[in-house]
Amino acid sequence: MAISVLYDRWLDKVFGAESITEERMVALRKRAEVDAKYVITFIPDDASELNLSLNRLGNIFGELAVTFYRDEGRKVKTRLEKKSYGSIEFNVRYCFKVAIYAEFRRDWAEALRMYEDGYHALREMIGTSTRLPAIQRLVEIKMVAEQFHFKISTLLLHGGKVLEAIKWFRQHNASYKNLTGPTQVSFLHWEWLSRQFLVFAELLETTSATISSPALTVADRTSSDWEFRPAYYYQLAAQFLKEMKKCVESAVSTTPTETDDSCDSIVPSLYVGQFARLLDLGETSVMQLVTDDDYVLFALTAERKKLGDSTEIIALLKNAYEAYNNSKSQRTASFCMLLMAKEYFLTSDYTNSKLHFDKLTSLYRQEGWATLLWEVLGYLRECSRKLGSAQDFISYSLEMAALPISSISGLQELKDCGPGGSPSLKQVENIHKEVFAIVREEISNEEEIMGGMKVNGDHPLHLEIDLVSPLRVALLTSVAFHEQIVKPHAPTLITLSLLSQLPSPVEIDQLEIQFNQTECNFIIVNAQRRESSSLSNIHPDRRVETVPVIQLSTNKWLRLTYDIKSVNSGKLECTYVIARIGPHFSICCGAESPANMNDLPLWKFEERFEASPTKDPAIAFSGMKVTQVEEPDPQVDLKLGAAGPALVGENFLLPVTLTSKGHSVESGELKINLVDTRGVGLLSPREAEHSSSSDNLHVELLGVSCGPTQDNNDNIRKIQQSFGLVSVPFLNVGDSWSCNLEIQWHHPKPIMLYVSLGYSPSSGAPKVHIHKNLQIEGKTPVVISHRLMLPFRRDPLLLSRLKRSPESGQTASLPVNETSILVVNATNCTEVPLRLLSMSVSEDDVTSITKSKTTCTIQSGIDNDPTLLVPGEEFKKVFTVKPELNVSKLHLGSVCLRWRRDHESSKEVVTKQSLPDVNLECPPLIITLECPPHGVLGEPFTYFARIRNQTKLLQEVKFSLSDSQSFVLSGPHNDTTFVLPLSEYILSYKLVPLSSGSLQLPRVTITSVRYSAGFQPTTAASTIFIFPSKPQFQLSEPEKKSNPADQVPQQIPA
Repeated sequence: MAISVLYDRWLDKVFGAESITEERMVALRKRAEVDAKYVITFIPDDASELNLSLNRLGNIFGELAVTFYRDEGRKVKTRLEKKSYGSIEFNVRYCFKVAIYAEFRRDWAEALRMYEDGYHALREMIGTSTRLPAIQRLVEIKMVAEQFHFKISTLLLHGGKVLEAIKWFRQHNASYKNLTGPTQVSFLHWEWLSRQFLVFAELLETTSATISSPALTVADRTSSDWEFRPAYYYQLAAQFLKEMKKCVESAVSTTPTETDDSCDSIVPSLYVGQFARLLDLGETSVMQLVTDDDYVLFALTAERKKLGDSTEIIALLKNAYEAYNNSKSQRTASFCMLLMAKEYFLTSDYTNSKLHFDKLTSLYRQEGWATLLWEVLGYLRECSRKLGSAQDFISYSLEMAALPISSISGLQELKDCGPGGSPSLKQVENIHKEVFAIVREEISNEEEIMGGMKVNGDHPLHLEIDLVSPLRVALLTSVAFHEQIVKPHAPTLITLSLLSQLPSPVEIDQLEIQFNQTECNFIIVNAQRRESSSLSNIHPDRRVETVPVIQLSTNKWLRLTYDIKSVNSGKLECTYVIARIGPHFSICCGAESPANMNDLPLWKFEERFEASPTKDPAIAFSGMKVTQVEEPDPQVDLKLGAAGPALVGENFLLPVTLTSKGHSVESGELKINLVDTRGVGLLSPREAEHSSSSDNLHVELLGVSCGPTQDNNDNIRKIQQSFGLVSVPFLNVGDSWSCNLEIQWHHPKPIMLYVSLGYSPSSGAPKVHIHKNLQIEGKTPVVISHRLMLPFRRDPLLLSRLKRSPESGQTASLPVNETSILVVNATNCTEVPLRLLSMSVSEDDVTSITKSKTTCTIQSGIDNDPTLLVPGEEFKKVFTVKPELNVSKLHLGSVCLRWRRDHESSKEVVTKQSLPDVNLECPPLIITLECPPHGVLGEPFTYFARIRNQTKLLQEVKFSLSDSQSFVLSGPHNDTTFVLPLSEYILSYKLVPLSSGSLQLPRVTITSVRYSAGFQPTTAASTIFIFPSKPQFQLSEPEKKSNPADQVPQQIPA
């Protein structure tokens, strides 16, 4: 079968420039005997056509290859079916070949079936094939079986059949696990078996990334969950590799060490699993079969070279540990780490071994596994000994000696416990004696000190035991004060309790008890070992106590009670207890309180008598290692004075006075704190957005002012918004000092003022503190309100009022170029009288453009003198407002009120309140009522109603006048009229009053037809006072001043 590839340029040269016709293509195919689909034309000048031709060429090659492999596989399969082969080896080879051809065709089912047939045929060769010597024959069968197993497992796993693959591997392992062969070559079997687990673990790890573990049915319960994890196979691979290592060591020990050079000529053969001797015959080489003895020697020689190397075992265990750790199987992962650490130990890599053993101890202590902890601590002792670390060796030895041995001593008889030996009381006593012989320097012979570890003047040793240290079982210290609060310089009792779980009594040379106040530190010396106690480094003023003996028995509290005196006030805490054993060894234990003492984790389930640290059960239940030393009674008087409540806006002054009555004041400091009484802070809700602005503070501490003869800059050290720190000068007994706190309220708010004085009665003496507090109420001084009114008896028609209800709350409207009335009220809301200095309306700071657009005229009446406002009194002032521009909005400005408290020493305060914006309108109609301010009974007067049209439209107006019994009137009563544009229409009435007093004028009703708006005057605008006779008024001259006695009051005649 051939393929003809035709290029267009070549065709042009052969057939000329004309394109290839169909007849020429048919003639070419017939001559070459090629099918039409296998003739491909390449057009290299066109990239797209060229890619299509190449893709077609690839498809054709793939099709031809599939056809070729199918035919070849069919030929080989025919031989298998007819069994036309001479030996069973050919049967295995043919099965493998057919399966390979099926894989090429992607026929996975056919490939899997043929691999399985070949695998089973190979298994039958174990007892029948005699082509090779027995050992080499077994090695070859295992190597070929490994290839079959790899292919089958790969196809099953890639097909998603994880459970079938695990079952197949279990079957494969069961078939070959016991075929170890002769004893001298058993190491080859364990190496081969380890490789099977390693390869399957790698395959399973590759597949598990995309395929999850399937749910097991009842029939598949034989497959445990561990078999789905690659870590399981890594762990077993390492285990079999370690078994191989043992077999190699055994074989090497029984085999002569002489090596034969003939082993160097043995090389792998061309066939899988076979080895041959390579003979050099000049220009040619010949492969010669080897005997089993030569092969065994060859394999043993190769393994002897890497006998002491555990790198592969450690790598497999590390893979297993990481896989278990990733799947949250912490305990199984720790077992793999234990095996890793032991391998490092066997290879004398003590640094890595100690590192891994240290990681294991934390888990074993947490889980309470005393058995495993004993074994690991034994390895750690030996690693520390090899590395020459005396501190680690002593630490691990003390912890090991203090383990609860009674519960585990009978469980370890049949197990290798490592260098620590079997756990027993005798063994822990030997460890105890060894440790204290080293720390007391009782070993004279250097060779007896294992590893050359020393504890002497050149190599002192210091151990630290904190609240979570595992050495708490070796030495536990408890400290309890008998009193929780004591007076300064007054003695108080303290009980020191010590407990040890070491198997033998421990004698301590010296105990040093340390406090946070170093003046209270003291030392307890063992009288029997005074010579070995080093007191040279102790402070000469340190207190020293002597006891006959300091000896700790197993699981028995040693209690020592002493009294101490505290000089400084504050917290007195026992921090550390240092036990010195020998001249150069010490243990520093963190002091623990009996009330908060934790149990010993490994001993809490043991059958032992548990006594309390102190004999007094109350102290054992609630005793603490901390007590509070009270401050000495102060002899300085601190007074806070306040004159009534504070008012918002003013600088409130609060005097603070210090008077020394029995102490002189040195290094005095005055701390001021402002705190909200409700605990919500001194900042307003806008604090989060503008926390740096002082306007957001409700209350602010402005400063502290001292007396005029004192320098404020030297006294005031730090002033913040709610905190102040002021230095107090030196005061002798009987002297006094005062200052004023200046506080400003921005918003009404109650606060708590805390003032603390700290001073020293004498140089070097502890400080004494005095605390005072005062609640101050911040109140609003005045409440400002306002009201806008239209002129009396003059009503412009504002269209915006026709579209809203009277209580809609919308912005007020004012007519343009009309004078309106603004009435501002100020009410005293405090409990103190206020002096009102002035009230005005000022414009806010606006740009020139904005100001030119919102210009209006605001005038006030006659300026009054300062007015006294008693609590609850109200002050009113009238302003006139005349808008001069026709704009939509008018900003009236702010009311500025100047006031102070009603005493001369108070400072002036300015309170501002912004007036709301108002709308401006141009009224189309303006109604004005005109009449005399009063009338006389029986005398006629004229009553006018002026209707002014301010538009350019003709306005139709209806009006009516109601009759009144108090007046005789003449004029139109009911009619309709028209008001010309920009003109005025006047309704005139003549009225004669018929009675005297306050009378209601006849009510005029005017209605605009265009705007459907009616007008009726108010009751006040329709009221007039009628005198019964013409009144007589006499006005006094304002410039003439006369005595009060000469003035005679003038009465209005009746």
